[in-house]
Amino acid sequence: MSVRIHQLSKDIGMENKELIALLRSRGFEVKSASSTIDNISADAIREEYSKPEEPSAEEAASEAKEEEKPAAPQIPAGAFVKSAEDIQREREAKAAAEKEEKEKAAGKEKPKEATGPKAEEPAEPVKKPTSPPPAPATPPKPPAPPAGGPPKPPSTPPSTPAPPKPPAASAPEAPEESSGERESSEASDEIKTIHVKPPIVVRDFAGEIGLKPFKLISELMEMGIFASMNQSIEEDVAKNLAERHGCILEVHHRGEGSEQGGAKPKEEKPDEDDPRFLEPRPPVVCILGHVDHGKTTLLDTIRKANVTAGEAGGITQHIGAYQIEHKDQKISFVDTPGHAAFSKMRSRGANVTDVAVLVIAADDAFKPQTDEALKFAKEANNAIVVAINKIDSKGSNPDRVKQQMQEKGIAPEEWGGETVTVEVSALNGTNIDELLDMILLQAEVLELKANPKCPPSGTVVESQVELGRGATATVIVERGTLKKGDALLCGEVYCRVKSMTDADGNMLKSVPPGTPARVMGWSDTPASGAKFTSEKNEKAAKRAAEEAMQARKLTDAAESAEKSGEGGAATVEDLFAAIENQQKKSLRVIVKSDVHGSTEALVSALEEIESDKVDLEVISKGVGHVTKNDVTLASAGGAVIVGFNVKLDNGVQSLAKHHDVRIIQHEIIYELIDQVEEAMAELLDAEYIESKSGAAEVRQVFSVGKGRNVAGCMITEGTIKRNGIARLMRGGELIHEGKVDTLKRFKDDVKEVRAGYECGINISEYNDYQEGDTIECFEVEEQRPSL
Repeated sequence: MSVRIHQLSKDIGMENKELIALLRSRGFEVKSASSTIDNISADAIREEYSKPEEPSAEEAASEAKEEEKPAAPQIPAGAFVKSAEDIQREREAKAAAEKEEKEKAAGKEKPKEATGPKAEEPAEPVKKPTSPPPAPATPPKPPAPPAGGPPKPPSTPPSTPAPPKPPAASAPEAPEESSGERESSEASDEIKTIHVKPPIVVRDFAGEIGLKPFKLISELMEMGIFASMNQSIEEDVAKNLAERHGCILEVHHRGEGSEQGGAKPKEEKPDEDDPRFLEPRPPVVCILGHVDHGKTTLLDTIRKANVTAGEAGGITQHIGAYQIEHKDQKISFVDTPGHAAFSKMRSRGANVTDVAVLVIAADDAFKPQTDEALKFAKEANNAIVVAINKIDSKGSNPDRVKQQMQEKGIAPEEWGGETVTVEVSALNGTNIDELLDMILLQAEVLELKANPKCPPSGTVVESQVELGRGATATVIVERGTLKKGDALLCGEVYCRVKSMTDADGNMLKSVPPGTPARVMGWSDTPASGAKFTSEKNEKAAKRAAEEAMQARKLTDAAESAEKSGEGGAATVEDLFAAIENQQKKSLRVIVKSDVHGSTEALVSALEEIESDKVDLEVISKGVGHVTKNDVTLASAGGAVIVGFNVKLDNGVQSLAKHHDVRIIQHEIIYELIDQVEEAMAELLDAEYIESKSGAAEVRQVFSVGKGRNVAGCMITEGTIKRNGIARLMRGGELIHEGKVDTLKRFKDDVKEVRAGYECGINISEYNDYQEGDTIECFEVEEQRPSL
């Protein structure tokens, strides 16, 4: 939606020309009063120029006072006129009486307002004789109410906010003092001091100055700064924004003391990081290595379970998180896939864990994914334990593995290095206890501790959509204790924890630090590898998630606008590139997978398919079964649905057939990638290759009646076939091309004639043969082009 300039000028009470000049100075492209600007910018201008309206109301009230004050001198006859000394005495008496009036109820103040000025005017002249009988004193009292009446109406309007002010309204200086006090109190209320510590994050800073994050982002955009909700801004920019909204910003750097702002962080830090509250937690161990080196088999042996059998093709295609107990100590394990397509999942697994177990097959040594896993473990600063697996297989050579370890800078302990190395057999269970002992030893050296009593936070390992459960996520709690009913926030997704289970499906009431769990109750599938934090309640979590989504959309729109603005004038090269892109074929796909990490890996693998002839465009990706909405979207966008390890909802197959939508499914990722490559190749036009099958020389021309001639030929090479493509060559030049419609051996029609034999040949739509002509026959083969 947008707002026209003339409507906005009416809302803020500004001339169209002035508003247009203001908007142009702020970078808006407006030409006339009919031009439009976006709603967010319009709301910001309304707020900016609606503030001066408040003092104008006070000025109107003060003008009303001034207009009403002249009514005070209209005093009826018989009223007493006070001298300067009388007024001074009244002020002193009122000053003493104001203290008592403040303590009295509002109902008791009203009689004083009615009688105070009346009694004061006749009271002082009457008090001098001190005798009540005189009659002249009584007649002036009846006219006194009208005398007090006119001055009091002007005093009543300002008396509405504060009842004690009406007595002071009779004096001309009293209202001025009260208004001055009110202005000073308002000024003191408006100025607010904010204490922050860098980095100054947009979302937190918006809450400090009383703005919604997306409004603050729009103000930053006006200043030429493009920042998302979770990004930080410079100190001078923050101070400028704080001044705009009537606040004073004080930035306290580390080491500086602050009376107000520093108190909060000092109270929060001990709750989470103070050593007094830290308790030992289980180590989180990541199993890394090349595909088919026995990672999952090793973990199965540790868990006394069988996970590999459940994975298609015997290849792990998900991240699994489990916990075991060894010698009364718990160890949390994260298993990662070894296939090249899942490099992001391996990287994420290494970043979550404390100890990395690098599994290397003794009969295969280091492989590409082994080197990649080692790099991830080093980047994550993990303690590395090498498990040399398959020591009981034929051709195993542990020394070769240790030699390669030394070459790669992770020399084993027995060779004078620092890397713990254990020779194991995952299949037979050899030295598994020793491996677990080494893991616990590494955890002891690391002194892993966490605060179990602070608000829970951690990392999402994997997420998926389960039938009957909705969106679920496997998480590892890093701080605090996660309990049922907690409100969690993870980027644009929020959660109220409905239930939690372990890897075996057992219900959990609480999850302490260092423990994996499957959490149910998410609004959508959170991104794998994302951090989650806790919120006060579900409403706060939902509001924060919506603000994150709004900020992202605003940032995306700003970035797209910036990119489009950077394009400038089109060049000849741009024109040719655009024409080439239009001629280039493209395969549009919708990716659906069972878990978020697999979707991410599949999209990454598809985008890495290299082709100069066909582009691949992912128009949508998601988690869960293939639905009818996916088919409708694919039909509208001319796309193919690619499903990895997912099923089809009821009615999807028939709907896809009706809309002619192709669905490619497989449970093994590399098989699925091969099928997508084949679909890309099918978009290319088939290539036709000609191969010479035979040749014949025209020796004599025969007439067969009705003006038709037949060439009497000798087959000189290969084979001449009926209905084959033939070219008549004369003197090296092409005379005619057509099909062989007549092929005779003597008087009989034949299908082919081989070299060394004579035959009669007639080429369709040609009749003018000459002796010495050459007839060449070709076969056309269709060949599928490659990417």
